[in-house]
Amino acid sequence: MTCLKRRLALLAPALALTLAATALRADDAAMPVELRILAINDFHGYLQPPQGGILLPDPADPAKKISVPAGGAEHMATLVQQLRAGHVHSIFVAAGDLIGASPFLSAMFHDEPTIESMSLMGLALSAVGNHEFDEGKTELLRMQNGGCHPVDGCMGPHPFTGAKFNYLAASTVETATGKTVFPAHAIRHFGGIPVGFIGLTLKATPTMVSPPGVAGLQFLDEADAVNAQVAELKTQGVEAIVVLIHEGGFPSGGINDCPGISGPIVDIVRKFDRAVDVVISGHTHRAYSCTIDGRLVTSGDKYGTLVTAIDLVLDPKTRDIVRATADNVVVSTETLAKDPAQTALIASYDRLAGPIAARPAGSVTASLSRMPNAAGESALGDLVADAQLAATSDKETGGAEIAITNPGGLRADINGAADGQAPFKVTFGDVFAAQPFRNQLVTMTLTGAQLKAALELQWQDPARPRILQVSHGFSYVWDNTATPGARIVAERMLLHGRPIAADRFYRVTVNAYLAAGGDGFAPFTQGTDRLTGVYDVDALFGYFKAHSPIAPAAQDRIARVN
Repeated sequence: MTCLKRRLALLAPALALTLAATALRADDAAMPVELRILAINDFHGYLQPPQGGILLPDPADPAKKISVPAGGAEHMATLVQQLRAGHVHSIFVAAGDLIGASPFLSAMFHDEPTIESMSLMGLALSAVGNHEFDEGKTELLRMQNGGCHPVDGCMGPHPFTGAKFNYLAASTVETATGKTVFPAHAIRHFGGIPVGFIGLTLKATPTMVSPPGVAGLQFLDEADAVNAQVAELKTQGVEAIVVLIHEGGFPSGGINDCPGISGPIVDIVRKFDRAVDVVISGHTHRAYSCTIDGRLVTSGDKYGTLVTAIDLVLDPKTRDIVRATADNVVVSTETLAKDPAQTALIASYDRLAGPIAARPAGSVTASLSRMPNAAGESALGDLVADAQLAATSDKETGGAEIAITNPGGLRADINGAADGQAPFKVTFGDVFAAQPFRNQLVTMTLTGAQLKAALELQWQDPARPRILQVSHGFSYVWDNTATPGARIVAERMLLHGRPIAADRFYRVTVNAYLAAGGDGFAPFTQGTDRLTGVYDVDALFGYFKAHSPIAPAAQDRIARVN
């Protein structure tokens, strides 16, 4: 055997192994890549399970619904870990409103505990929601970057270092610079395939938060903002695109089906570039898994009661999503263990907040619900308006004759402790849960005409009327068949039984949110002789202390005809 033949003989096995390995890598490269996306929306700082859990169809009678205990960061963290197990590629994302309108445990610390909880849970990306702007742009930037609160300082058990996840804000632009407040999109690679995530909030955000908090910001059309980012992602070779949007719909059916859906998300999705494959939505506090215009569209209820598990298949050749399915999984407090790291985090904050939240406020004889009747009036709305009138009716505190509050500021029913027969004990924590925004009260002078003009704006959005809640002694009637702008029956706007005169001056108390024109109620910005008073939650706490036990009022202040 020649020298050359001997060398070839020795190299043959190694060459065969090399060729086999190369072929194996080629086969692997051709294999589809499976990606699991875990998603939540509208967590709202519910580190502990919400009262009532989640409503699900009754197994014994699907036509009825039952309350199933669910939620809480401790149980959610465990579920997230379980749903990630066995998946080589996964990512945890959110569709906005992680913070804002939060229970006392989170809100007392300006939602720092929730940001830490989500970071600890492994959240990677989140859209901004309208409630992310409740305390303004500067405070939201602090949530991302960390540091002490500019007024209250460092209140927590340890330094606040900011979110370990990234906020995305494709539609929120600073008018001075033309740049988005946060990055518009993020690209993550899974098995060598890039996946683009676009995050944004709804265009109507400025009508839902205090105007000073979004001063200098512009909120672009949702579809236009997404489509602009699709074009940018495509220039970077991204074909698989997921949208995280804080806007949603109103489905029929259960949490995992969608025989029909209506609402803003439907038209928005239809306007998206065809390159958008999956849409993770929120805002409406509903649960669904739908197909809209050929795209998978999901939402996971509210307050951490569900985690949406979305399974994608990525084609390595086209680098696009070829299959997408979803499953809304209940965060069951009865079957899921508590995550020790979350338990420790919550305990560290609760040691500071617990004694304050436990302070006795008073008692109720029955539940004070924020659910409105056919006219739009609620038992909780009556109580809150009465408390605000009581806090500002004295001459030195404002001389108020009427108090008005917005229904969006009522975030939880007041039921009292279910520890026996009525009256049921109510704590400061219960009161705070009902009024979590800590708006100061503002008493102003308005004419009867300005007051009527404000009330006419309750139907700015016909699909979602905002019926203002009013204090005792004041009443009004609205006509359901009248044209917008003429629904308030002028002669039936009464104060202590006497008609409101268009040219007379009245002292009216509203919260600072309404006083700044929040929810689009611009006439309140015209009020004169303003006097700023106590916080709304302190007014309600004081009212409980002075008037307990409290029973639901008759709900006869607002009447609807036709």
